[in-house]
Amino acid sequence: MMEDIATVFPEVKILRNEPLAHYTYTKTGGPADYLAFPTNVQETKSLLAYAKQEALAVTVVGNASNLIVRDGGIRGLVMILTDMNQISSSGQTVTAEAGAALIKATQVAQAHSLQGLEFAAGIPGSVGGAIFMNAGAYGGEISEAALSAEVLTPEGEIRTLTKKELDFGYRHSSIQDYHDIVLSATFALTTGDGAAIQAKMDDLNERRAAKQPLELPSCGSVFKRPKGHYTGQLIQEAGLQGLKWGGAQVSTKHAGFIVNIDHATATDYLELIHHIQAVILKEDNVQLETEVRIIGEKPTTEN
Repeated sequence: MMEDIATVFPEVKILRNEPLAHYTYTKTGGPADYLAFPTNVQETKSLLAYAKQEALAVTVVGNASNLIVRDGGIRGLVMILTDMNQISSSGQTVTAEAGAALIKATQVAQAHSLQGLEFAAGIPGSVGGAIFMNAGAYGGEISEAALSAEVLTPEGEIRTLTKKELDFGYRHSSIQDYHDIVLSATFALTTGDGAAIQAKMDDLNERRAAKQPLELPSCGSVFKRPKGHYTGQLIQEAGLQGLKWGGAQVSTKHAGFIVNIDHATATDYLELIHHIQAVILKEDNVQLETEVRIIGEKPTTEN
């Protein structure tokens, strides 16, 4: 019988049957069997090795900002890396641990008069999540600034991947293909004027606040941008903006967002997403693909 994982790792904060709704930006999601908060690379590596030894599935979560966890929760071990959040600068590079807030990394870059991350000044995800999905906004993408990433492979090996090896694409990186765990990332930037960098960041944040429903729980931009179209416009023209589904709603401020207005469940979110996809496919012959990461188990139906 498996020893209690919290007993094996007394130095790591580990919670059992912990509702992930406490951590996701949508405020939805079922429980994790075990939820661990490693604070360094060695703890992460040891937890992975133990999970492999005990045949426990492993799921890694960053800031849970562009994530939907199904209401059935996640079996096995979930690791949230937000306690791995150190950021440093050297010359024209900034290196950040995976759990560091991407917004904080942009602030460190600005403080050292380094430009190249301004576009990310308002992206609420973690650095690891940004590498995982090649996060982008306002015409910029993480791939443009990323130099390398240190990862932990499923076999427990620590490797440094070059930008080429990260194989960035639109909302894609090789991390998704090989199931590596991002431990840290280094960004190659250029020297600029600190005040001008801050002004650009402020401008983008003002534009974001004016257009996006930041005052309500959401998972950010739900769908990838379909070629030749704007997602929000398609949803608006289909008459779906403002549509309520359980406690979830297509945002009245930005139709590309779904917000939690009244104790929504992940099932509310997912059913609304599927409805939007079906309507847009029927009316516009456009297949909307989700940008948000959807993980976890469906809830069990009680008879």
